Amino acid sequence: MGDVVQMHFTTPDYVIFALLLVASTCIGLFYALSGGRQRTTQEFLLADRSMSCLPVSLSLLATFQSAVAILGAPSEIYTYGTQYWFLGVSYFLGLLIPAHVFIPVFYRLRLTSAYEYLELRFNKTVRIMGTVTFIFQMVIYMGVVLYAPALALNAVTGFDLWGAVLAMGLVCTLYTTLGGLKAVIWTDVFQTIVMFAGQLAVIIVGAHQAGGMGEVWRKAMNGSRIASLDLNPDPTERHTFWTLGVGGVFLMLALYGVNQAQVQRYLSSRTEREAVMSCYVVFPCQQVVLCLGCLMGLVMFARYGEESPLDKGYVKTNDQMVLYFVMDVFRDLPGLPGLFVACLFSGALSTISSAFNSLATVTMEDLIKPYCPAMTEAKATLLSKGLALAYGLVCLTMAYVASLMGSVLQAAFSIFGMVGGPLLGLFCLGMFFPWANSTGAIVGLVAGLAMAFWIGIGNFVSRMAVPTPLLPIINATTMPLRGNMTTAVMTTLITSITAKPKPTGVQALYNLSYLWYSAHNSTTVVIVGLIVSLLTGPMKEKDLTPGTVYPVLGNLLFFLPERYREKLCCVTPLSHKPNAINTQPYQMAQESNGVAQHKEEEKTEEKDKKDEERVSPQPSCRLAHTVQETAL
Repeated sequence: MGDVVQMHFTTPDYVIFALLLVASTCIGLFYALSGGRQRTTQEFLLADRSMSCLPVSLSLLATFQSAVAILGAPSEIYTYGTQYWFLGVSYFLGLLIPAHVFIPVFYRLRLTSAYEYLELRFNKTVRIMGTVTFIFQMVIYMGVVLYAPALALNAVTGFDLWGAVLAMGLVCTLYTTLGGLKAVIWTDVFQTIVMFAGQLAVIIVGAHQAGGMGEVWRKAMNGSRIASLDLNPDPTERHTFWTLGVGGVFLMLALYGVNQAQVQRYLSSRTEREAVMSCYVVFPCQQVVLCLGCLMGLVMFARYGEESPLDKGYVKTNDQMVLYFVMDVFRDLPGLPGLFVACLFSGALSTISSAFNSLATVTMEDLIKPYCPAMTEAKATLLSKGLALAYGLVCLTMAYVASLMGSVLQAAFSIFGMVGGPLLGLFCLGMFFPWANSTGAIVGLVAGLAMAFWIGIGNFVSRMAVPTPLLPIINATTMPLRGNMTTAVMTTLITSITAKPKPTGVQALYNLSYLWYSAHNSTTVVIVGLIVSLLTGPMKEKDLTPGTVYPVLGNLLFFLPERYREKLCCVTPLSHKPNAINTQPYQMAQESNGVAQHKEEEKTEEKDKKDEERVSPQPSCRLAHTVQETAL
């Protein structure tokens, strides 16, 4: 820490922090001992598909809001101004598309793992590749997301580093293992309230000490921190309206459309309508969270101006600067620093608990159940709990590995962001392009991952290779993880004297704004996948599993005669029943792909099948070409 004197916690701070851990544990124990007592995989992994809209939406928000985001957003605003606020524009399409495209497909297929879809649409190989990619992404990420805020806390306050890591990791493992998805969702609700309270307390007290919000705004205007609309189309510019508003949509889709942690929450909803509503409810909540981050950054600027604690050497990184600011503001208010730290670690808890639960789900459903179809429900549930526990211990191990990484910590965050784009591309390839085949999907995913790592690692290496004399002032700015499940923390170099020449060629690709990563990499998967599919023989419509393709091309190409649309395979429908599934084709698909079904689902399917046969033994061709959209 250099010369700075650390600001220490008081007893009330530790008490508030401990209360957060105790409350989270109690919620886990409550759901372990109540209801069905987590005796089935449906209850443990999907909360018995019984959750209502509000807790699901707050859980979606909590997973989206990590500790790194709580620390990163204010430092971003303090350093660069409010341009980052325009990311809120991307939330609209980033939630509308999942609500009306991805949720209907996933919900009507009655999936447990999002990667089951890949087997229904392509084959088992694609499913396993998608699952392994997701596991790799999450295992690297979850240790870092636990370690990074603990490190910042330790540097600023002297709070015991491994004490914090172990306390959070073990408590989170405990309530996730005992209480299942219900406990995860309800602790997310509690932790969301704590996050809002912590950030509001900092803004209210900080603004009061600065002379009111009017004074905060005046100082921000004078310091050129209130940004205007930047319409520069250059994709290498870090933040512009297009980068944030358009590139951000792909980040949101990677998180809210196809990420297992979020898809699992949709699937836990009572009805499809509730799942769609949760997307709509989370939209204003996200805007509030973004505004709180921006306001905290402006209050911080009003307090320190251009002379930041970072420049003075009080702290070493921007995330530490936010904690230093909080401790400074609350210096004479015992208990409030503890509230903010509880807010901070609520972000970490909500993120890693979602990681544990989603990892246990995909491992069970995608890697174990297909090969052990005779496994009893009791054994499957016990194994799911064991997997959640195992991933909790892996998280603590990865936190230790993160402590040894040093500067590679930034690269670990980048890897998380790099993998999200290709997975989005894989799902889009299957859902929107009916002629895409399994060979195209495999080659496309490999090409997308190769492109992602090439650009990401090239960017990291090229930044590390910058000669020091040309950059007298370098701040390692921790980018906020908006949509913590899909974006990267990038090291940004701030040049104080000479403007860098505009990069060209491969260097321009390396300098691509991190917000375009998902768009670029997902597009690579789709283009390569389509080319390979056309070269190896496109998939015929009769070979598709009904309900796995969203007929977006059929809708866009409505002006073509029907026979041409049939040749382009644009007319495969979704299920005709909202809140239900087209059970007969799905049952056939499940049997052909060896995916285990639960007994209660089988009963429902048999009943629905009889109803369908009584009403219409052979659905008409014309009916098969219609799609029943989900109405809000």
